[in-house]
Amino acid sequence: EILSYEWIAIGVLIGSLIGIILAIKIQMTAMPQLVAVLNGFGGIASVLVAGAALQLSIPKYASAVNYQEIVSIVFSAIVGGITFSGSFIAFGKLQGFITEKAVRYPGDQLVKILVGLTAVGLGVYGCLEPTDESIYWILSGVSLFLGIFLVIPIGGADMPVVISLLNSYSGIAASATGFVLNNNVLIISGSLVGASGIILTQIMCKAMNRSLTNVLFGGFGAVATEMKDDGDFYSGKVKSTSAEEVAMLLDVARSVVIVPGYGMAVAQAQHAVRDLYQLLTARGIDVTFAIHPVAGRMPGHMNVLLAEADIPYDRLKEMDEINSTFENVDVVIVNGANDVTNPLAKTDPKSPIAGMPILDVGNAKTVVVIKRSLSAGFAGVPNPLFIADNCLMLFGDGKKATQEMIAALKES
Repeated sequence: EILSYEWIAIGVLIGSLIGIILAIKIQMTAMPQLVAVLNGFGGIASVLVAGAALQLSIPKYASAVNYQEIVSIVFSAIVGGITFSGSFIAFGKLQGFITEKAVRYPGDQLVKILVGLTAVGLGVYGCLEPTDESIYWILSGVSLFLGIFLVIPIGGADMPVVISLLNSYSGIAASATGFVLNNNVLIISGSLVGASGIILTQIMCKAMNRSLTNVLFGGFGAVATEMKDDGDFYSGKVKSTSAEEVAMLLDVARSVVIVPGYGMAVAQAQHAVRDLYQLLTARGIDVTFAIHPVAGRMPGHMNVLLAEADIPYDRLKEMDEINSTFENVDVVIVNGANDVTNPLAKTDPKSPIAGMPILDVGNAKTVVVIKRSLSAGFAGVPNPLFIADNCLMLFGDGKKATQEMIAALKES
């Protein structure tokens, strides 16, 4: 009733074309950012569609109010607004436009509560006075601010959980819009997305030792006291190595575990890692891959990269399965992972990653960490693993360092 079918068809065509181009051109390492953006677009679409439905229904509300419809409209505004702004804050943190650190300020929890109560109050008033269209758009604006206040205090290390939760929000908003339009397909599809997002969020929370309540109320990702790195943490304690020395270690090893991380993804080293795996396997060495649930920037990030490189799926071992076996491993190669191997999760209760289950790579006989530098991971804290007695640091690009190891192995 607002636009002709021709305009709708043109919009669908243009949107589809943009989506196809983005999906083709996006780098795998930037996939979490794309997911965040798509979540945000889903949220704002729900807000706009519900707003258009309200505009059409206002004349009918003058005589009789359909409370199922108006409640669904208000719900779409709140959840859709939070999803839109929260998703773009998550995008900004992942892309580096916004600091990855948890942004905290005095009274921030109180501000979130007040803004949340304001949104609820406006929603109730909007249901009681559905003919006042301005309330809907004010409510949408307040919900946008609430999304910002909920996500900005969360640190970059927790972004995988946030993306999963916002994905669920986008589905819930779409389902609510389905009730507005009496569209069963939208209700069912939105419910599926919302439910699967919540389930994934719970899995991620368990992997990071967080509670769902912490996520829903934005109470995590902040640190009471930050670990101060005065520059002496690593000084004189790091043992550097070379590709040739690592090749000698691998030449006599019987078991090797490779731990992929975001650094491997950035370097696009998965195919080089595959070549190393095949070379070691051909020599009779047992090679497996240790996958932490939150390695990378989104759930399943490492699994997808390794599958792309044709690594056999039965060689990928989940954290709970492989942790008890590290004591019997000759060499662990950590390629670009940091926080998921950081012992501070177990030893420092004030650390941003305190309590998070980690891969116990330090229990292996020898650990080789491939990393560009000693810079901190998303959590922003140093990693004591790098100065452990059994740890060697191979500084360099994940792909280049792996290729140098392969070349040295072939010469040995």
